[in-house]
Amino acid sequence: MTKLVLYTLHLSPPCRAVELTAKALGLELEQKNINLLAGDHLTPEFMKLNPQHTIPVLDDDGTIITESHAIMIYLVTKYGKDDTLYPKDPVQQARVNAALHFESGVLFARMRFIFERIFFYGKSDIPEDRVEYVQKSYRLLEDTLKDDFVAGSKMTIADFSCISTISSIMGVVPLEQSEHPRIYEWIDRLKQLPYYEEANGGGGTDLGKFVLAKKEENAKA
Repeated sequence: MTKLVLYTLHLSPPCRAVELTAKALGLELEQKNINLLAGDHLTPEFMKLNPQHTIPVLDDDGTIITESHAIMIYLVTKYGKDDTLYPKDPVQQARVNAALHFESGVLFARMRFIFERIFFYGKSDIPEDRVEYVQKSYRLLEDTLKDDFVAGSKMTIADFSCISTISSIMGVVPLEQSEHPRIYEWIDRLKQLPYYEEANGGGGTDLGKFVLAKKEENAKA
């Protein structure tokens, strides 16, 4: 088996989505930690790997793949024993792609609007309109979950992508169970995975706590 190297940060939702995918496929990853707050992603060495200076980045024996969704698709396509996690059927694949775009364009984007101002701009408040944007994204996900998983009756990489973000933001912007029962049922299904806690659960909870701690620290500065 080729050595797979992942440049990652476990607190990062996109990185955890890749970790979940690798675990589901039974792949071993050599993980190299990239500390965003310390500027590791802006070093000349890392910029050669990824000029967009984002993580995760996968190095598959010299083949460099960037962006979490692209990495997940690559791993399933190249190393998957079947196409369950990323179906080849055009209709099913389109549904997975739609869910991946929903995660990056709605769920993650709205989380990022809150987290970045706290991490990188020293803010200690969360504007009400940004909270409302996240709450609206919860409702959109709730309405999407008409089946057991986000793209249908079977688990796919879209679930890994969405749960990595939801598990992070719900500790900062409360996700009311009474209003979002389908989301909580979906979360419980994913928690049954034997690798869930290691690959995502702890990191999601820790990121939420880290954001709140940094928010308090900024307020005292």
